[in-house]
Amino acid sequence: MKSSLFDLTGRVALVTGGSKGLGKAMARGLAEAGADVVISSRHEDELRAAAAEIGQGLSARCETIVADMTRRPDVARLAAEALKRMGRIDIVINNAGGNTPQAIDKITDTEWDRILELNLSSCMALTRALVPQMKERRWGRIIHISSIMGLASKEGRNSYSATKSALIGMARASALDLGRDNITVNCIAPGPFLTDLPGKLLSDEEKKVFAQRTALGRWGEPRELAGPALLLASEAGSYITGAVLVVDGGSLCMTF
Repeated sequence: MKSSLFDLTGRVALVTGGSKGLGKAMARGLAEAGADVVISSRHEDELRAAAAEIGQGLSARCETIVADMTRRPDVARLAAEALKRMGRIDIVINNAGGNTPQAIDKITDTEWDRILELNLSSCMALTRALVPQMKERRWGRIIHISSIMGLASKEGRNSYSATKSALIGMARASALDLGRDNITVNCIAPGPFLTDLPGKLLSDEEKKVFAQRTALGRWGEPRELAGPALLLASEAGSYITGAVLVVDGGSLCMTF
């Protein structure tokens, strides 16, 4: 039997970038807690496969919507379609994101603008579209997936760190905007989780270094982000807002 603190029965969650990695793991965690879930990504085939995994063995409903979060009209359509299908969205997890490493003197305008739209502006636009109906019910949970790269950084991560830091600032301001409406706004800052993105960007040696720089001596498993997301999405986290929950295996503890 689920603890009432973490029970999401009757709630509806929207998770962007929900077809794989951290997004899929968080969507599954919310579904296990009783929430119906909408997941989005750019690829319909990946969404269908993910929805089957997320809903496996559960009574929770899992809907899929194809959307490219670098395209502002797609973000608006995602919000409208999710509301049309589900009738309400109680929980938003802004998880879709990308990273194209470029040194400060090598950044192209095209790639800077793309990362800014994907990692930051889409989060603003989706949140803006879904907040009014949360206000009507006086209940909502907004979770931005930032990164420890928003609190520290690495060479070549200019656009990525800039956007992930900006999410933290936006969450703090939004928490003040929405707190009186019983809507919380928080960030999760994951550390080394070996999903597709770092898997493609990092060499084997870099992967070893990242693991060694955690207190636990290993990369995180996507499933290990489901609990933190559930905390912030449920009544268990009702007095947490404007906060950054670092989930990094102790990476930021190490200075050398």
